[in-house]
Amino acid sequence: MATIQFEAHQGVGIIRLNRPDVFNSFNREMALALQDHLDKCESDDGIRAIYLTGVGKAFCAGQDLTEAVDSSGPGIEAIVSEHYNPIIGRLRSIEKPIVGAVNGVAAGAGANIALACDICVASESASFIQAFSKIGLIPDSGGTFTLPRLIGMQRAAALMMLGEKVSAKEAEQMGMIFKSFPVESFEESAMNIALRLAQMPTRGLGLTKRGLNQALVSDLATQLGNEIELQVAATKTYDYKEGVAAFLEKRAPVFKGE
Repeated sequence: MATIQFEAHQGVGIIRLNRPDVFNSFNREMALALQDHLDKCESDDGIRAIYLTGVGKAFCAGQDLTEAVDSSGPGIEAIVSEHYNPIIGRLRSIEKPIVGAVNGVAAGAGANIALACDICVASESASFIQAFSKIGLIPDSGGTFTLPRLIGMQRAAALMMLGEKVSAKEAEQMGMIFKSFPVESFEESAMNIALRLAQMPTRGLGLTKRGLNQALVSDLATQLGNEIELQVAATKTYDYKEGVAAFLEKRAPVFKGE
């Protein structure tokens, strides 16, 4: 059985983590397959948004610990450096919008992969847990970088050290995720966000993502300069010209992602 399910639908590359019997926990095969599918989504001009979710009851329970403790396995250094760090790098560097659709529990690396997506939404039945402290580890997969920036240092430290579970509604209220949706409408609501993004000016959204990434490590003066460069680049796209023309002609724009 493939560890990743993939399909393209109306400009959306749909990636489903597919190890439901172990709550979509990562082994080496699934981690490398996810990297490969993200690369394909990045290079395919027909894919203008990416939708990442899980099959079954869970989004992702993090690392498959049977692999982590296997003496013949890759070992923790390789697991972090070859599996998770490249995934986070791709999620943040691909200049297309990525929706993390958390359908169930997101624990450990699974939680931090979800939070690395551009827009993270969750089913009201879902939960997030920084489970690392429960087995004597530290948060990886960008967790120590991302979570404090989303919810503040105090909350991030408490959640990481105490390992407390956060419901989807609580995650929404504290700004950890964008929105939570009722279970019965979650998949449709989450997919509608991805479908909407796939019809928008893809290159402009990608430049916006680049600007947000730059802002995480820039001072104000530097970022103002970055915005000039990005704005000039945006004006050179087809979709900018189409957007302006549609506004002046009082019609709906038809963006091509170019």
